[in-house]
Amino acid sequence: MQEKGIEIIKSSGEKMLFSLDKLRKSLKHSGADHNLVEQIVSKVKEELYEGITTNEIYNRAYAILKKNKSVFASKYKLKKAIYELGPTGFPFERFVAAILSNSGYNTSVNQHLNGNCVNHEIDVIAEKNNTTTIIECKFHSEEGRNCNVKIPLYIHSRYNDVKAHWETLKNKNALDAGWVVTNTRFTADALAYGKCVGLYLLSWDFPKNEGLKDRIDRLSLYPITVSTLLTNREKQFILSRDIVLCRQLWKNKFLLDHLGISNLRKKRILDELNQLCNS
Repeated sequence: MQEKGIEIIKSSGEKMLFSLDKLRKSLKHSGADHNLVEQIVSKVKEELYEGITTNEIYNRAYAILKKNKSVFASKYKLKKAIYELGPTGFPFERFVAAILSNSGYNTSVNQHLNGNCVNHEIDVIAEKNNTTTIIECKFHSEEGRNCNVKIPLYIHSRYNDVKAHWETLKNKNALDAGWVVTNTRFTADALAYGKCVGLYLLSWDFPKNEGLKDRIDRLSLYPITVSTLLTNREKQFILSRDIVLCRQLWKNKFLLDHLGISNLRKKRILDELNQLCNS
């Protein structure tokens, strides 16, 4: 249901009609119960005005969720949390590798492979069932930016160069696929090109039911940046230790001791991590 035809402004600057149904759906996705969802919807409706930004609406909903239960706020901020893996793309590459590792792949990051023409630095190499997949990660730290057709065009040419050399070697694994993974979205032309040449494209919500959002929720593989209790400085310290998942931090709890966190606060953080890892 759209609310009285009120136009809101997306992070890209594009205008769209505000939808109560979309807001409800995202709030329910956080785990909030019906009463809390309706409380937030009612509050947002009261404060709507023509030209309000999606970021302002998000901030209002996030504040109420955080006040009620931090784990709800953590899940609600998932998309923004992935942007917070920046400013460089390296933590995102490790995050993508971690998702694939938890899906049965053996992964390695930042490896060099010879092509028929030149050498290529590959963001992620994933192996499973005697096949090898090479993956390029395109991270954007600013909301509203999409991957256009130039990205899959470029990656496909690199994949073909690597594959041409790969097939001259006696590798035990077949090089069967090239992927492009982004934390934003692909343009229509980018999707059409990927489909045409057989390049697998993975974005925030594509493919349907298999996008990053779906994989993260299904496997409870939340990045540490979703935490509402860790400060930005603490998150950057943990990321610098190659820990990108809440699940990894749970297994390496000793890192919290290096941050000088009090026992009471440490208990709260661990409780939040536990809920996220087992949601």
